[in-house]
Amino acid sequence: MDTQQISAPPRTPSPVRGRATPASGVVHINSHHTSRYTVVGNHLAQHRELSLLAIGLAVHIQSLPAGAKIGIKALAGRYPESETRIAAALRELEAHGYLERTRERLPSGRVITRTVSYNQPGAVALPPVAPSTRPAPGRAARPQAPMPSAAPEPVPPPEPLSQPDRTPVPRNPVPARPSLPQPQAHDLERHRAAIDLLAGLRRHDPRLLLSAHDVRRLAPAVAAWLERGVGSETVSHALSTGLPDPLTRPAGLLAHRLTELLPPPLPAAPDSVQRPDPLQNCDRCDRAFRAPEPGTCRSCRTDVRQSAA
Repeated sequence: MDTQQISAPPRTPSPVRGRATPASGVVHINSHHTSRYTVVGNHLAQHRELSLLAIGLAVHIQSLPAGAKIGIKALAGRYPESETRIAAALRELEAHGYLERTRERLPSGRVITRTVSYNQPGAVALPPVAPSTRPAPGRAARPQAPMPSAAPEPVPPPEPLSQPDRTPVPRNPVPARPSLPQPQAHDLERHRAAIDLLAGLRRHDPRLLLSAHDVRRLAPAVAAWLERGVGSETVSHALSTGLPDPLTRPAGLLAHRLTELLPPPLPAAPDSVQRPDPLQNCDRCDRAFRAPEPGTCRSCRTDVRQSAA
C-alpha cells in the first residue's frame, strides 16, 4: 500500500518566517494605508509624562473630523472609561499643549466650551488646502489643463523686503496658570488658618500631600474663601471630596476647585428697621400720641403757643 501524500501545509506559515527578526521585543508587520488614516507624531505616541489613556484619547481626537463632539459625557458614552478618568486625561492633554479649552458665551446667552486640538504643540499651523487642489489619498495629483491665455495685467513695483522675524518659537510652550482668587484685605490670622487648612488636607486623603511651595501658592485663595464667610470645615470638604482616581496633580486640582467653586461674597446685612415712637398720654388732654418721651400732644402745644402770643 502506498504512503498517503499530504499536499496542504500543516498550518498557516508565519508572516515573519524567513525575515530577520530581533531576539526579543516587538516585531512590526506594516502595510501601506491609502485611506482612512491619521498621522501621529512620536512626540505624542512615546510621550514620557502622559498616561496611556491620555495618549489614546489624543489619537482618537486627532482622528475625528472638525465639529465632532468630544465632551466628557460624549467620550464616556463611547468608551468604557468613567467620566472622572476621561476628565483627568483631558486635563493632562491641556497641560501639555495638545488641547486648548475655552468657555464662550453665544449671542443667545448659552455658554459653550470651545476645544482646539494641536497635533504638535508649539508648531506653526499649516494653511488650509482648497478641496479642488487636494489630491486623493494614495493618488498622484493629475496635471491641470492649461487655461486660455489672457491679456497680461500690469505688474506693480516690488515692495521693499522686510527683515524676517527671527524670534524663536518654543516647541513645547507651558500653558499659563489661571489666576487664583486673592483676598480683599490681608489678615495674618486668616492667612495662617489657610496654611493650616492646606497642610491638614492629607488627613482627609493621603493623596492630598502638598509641598511647602504649593501651600504658599494656594494659601491666598483659601484666605479668599475664609474672607467670604466660608468655614474651615466647609472649605476642607469642598477640596477633599469627589477626588478623581488616579490623582496625579493634587495641587493643580485644588487650584482649579478654589478658582471655579469660589462662592460669592455675603450680601450686606439689612439696615435695622426703624421702629415708631411709643404711645404716650398727653399730660393736658389725656389723648394718646407717639413721642419718645411723655409730654403734651401737638394740639395742646399749639394751643399753649397761641395763648402765650
